Amino acid sequence: MRIDYLGLVAFVSIADHGSFQRAAESLNLSQAALSHRLRKIEEDLGAPLLARSSREVSLTSTGQGLLPEARRLLSELHGVYESVRAGSQRQRARLTFACLPSVANSVLPEAVAAYGAANPDIAVEIHDIPVAQISERVRSGAAEFGVTIMSVELSDLRLRPLGEEEYRLIVPRSHPLAAAGEVRRSDLVGMRMARISSHSKNRQLVDVGLGEYRDQMIWQYEVQSAATALRIVAEGAALTILPSSAIRLAPPGLVTVPFVDTWLGRTLGIVTRRGVPLTTRATRMMTEIEKCVARLSDPDLHVSSPGPRD
Repeated sequence: MRIDYLGLVAFVSIADHGSFQRAAESLNLSQAALSHRLRKIEEDLGAPLLARSSREVSLTSTGQGLLPEARRLLSELHGVYESVRAGSQRQRARLTFACLPSVANSVLPEAVAAYGAANPDIAVEIHDIPVAQISERVRSGAAEFGVTIMSVELSDLRLRPLGEEEYRLIVPRSHPLAAAGEVRRSDLVGMRMARISSHSKNRQLVDVGLGEYRDQMIWQYEVQSAATALRIVAEGAALTILPSSAIRLAPPGLVTVPFVDTWLGRTLGIVTRRGVPLTTRATRMMTEIEKCVARLSDPDLHVSSPGPRD
């Protein structure tokens, strides 16, 4: 059954104002249009709602029974409408994007802090997920953009490079390789190492970069996160190779050492949907992330928080 919303509004307004003229003015209608709406709802209900005279308008018994229910229904509908509108406004003031966990744990906090200071009214939702899932989140629209590792560009997605980041050996400050200030892959032959799970894109890039030396190292530990690998290094149980920004997650007393016989690294990029314009809030966040990625070469980045020297 169809509910005559406009007829209910007309009926309640006439009852509240006690006059067709005043009700028509309040609804910005002509009296003829208002009368048409009332007549239509009366026809739908099969009973008159108002008794008209030259001096006043009064409710019939049917109208008296309908009026409180009509007011309640219109009030509830108004509440639902306002709730949906408020939810839509909150949604418009939210930014959702996806990001590599290694970037989310190291580079992203600085970018998010700067963004939040400049955009305090925008809620931010970050999906820190593996690289394989980032493109799917962007493709489905669940994330407006993603911070990922550059790979083959897909036809429905657009990749834009952000910058390059080295992979470095991470060792305790007291380790001989820390004093040397550089490392060759051959220096790690026979060394106990900790590495990330084979499902990680970082692991795949490191394996390729190490080449034939990979199988000459002792891979004592395989872990799921950079934070765990760093803890193992801090205890002196092994060394590890991670993106240089991972040092921000490290316990005190660790340093990064660059490779000099090869370049181990990754190119970070932004992935978006083709043909879908980015919102202003998204482009502002991307700008902050780009600034932080540009600082990855800062020498101060490659030492963890101060710890006791041996």
